[in-house]
Amino acid sequence: MSKVEELMAFQLKAIGIDFVSEHRFHPTRRWRFDFAIPELMLAIEVEGITFYGKNKNGSMKLGRHQTGKGIEGDLEKYDHAMRLGWNVYRCSQSMVKSGVALQTIEILINMKKAEL
Repeated sequence: MSKVEELMAFQLKAIGIDFVSEHRFHPTRRWRFDFAIPELMLAIEVEGITFYGKNKNGSMKLGRHQTGKGIEGDLEKYDHAMRLGWNVYRCSQSMVKSGVALQTIEILINMKKAEL
């Protein structure tokens, strides 16, 4: 779990939101959500740029999620999740740090509960 994901977990716990970390949601694929609230079918994905060393030309080597293939794979994951009935909330690291993500998650939870 990254530092910003640890912060997100702390924020969720602080306001009493029950969640599952690294929730596997697909029956055959190994896909996981960063955080999930299964009873509401709400998934939370914290997006961020990760760097892994340097390329031969000296530029920073981006992580898998920032490559064309990685982005396509993430979109496939989100598409399948939504086909299974999940609502996927994607937020940035700065949104987590500022508290905006937590505010939005609270709104989404209240909306989902109102539907029940």
